[in-house]
Amino acid sequence: MSKLTRFLATAFGFLAVWLATLLGYVPVPEIAMEFVPALPLWIIVSFGAYSLASIGWSLVTFGDCPEAHQELLQEIQQAKADLRRLKVTVD
Repeated sequence: MSKLTRFLATAFGFLAVWLATLLGYVPVPEIAMEFVPALPLWIIVSFGAYSLASIGWSLVTFGDCPEAHQELLQEIQQAKADLRRLKVTVD
């Protein structure tokens, strides 16, 4: 099952249960009915907060790559040498 299929199945399931609850087909306590209309908005806001936290954590724990840095410097030097060989001023 692809991620899109799984997401659509979950979203459709949630939407069906939410609509059934909102329209009164699923009995819930009266106090819960106050929160049912705002549930999709709450889910979207929670997902946004989770996404921001996840991106922030990824930025905080971003690892250094000293090997990649050295490789990039070598490629830059090689490109400069190729340009100099073609008589292009690079510095």
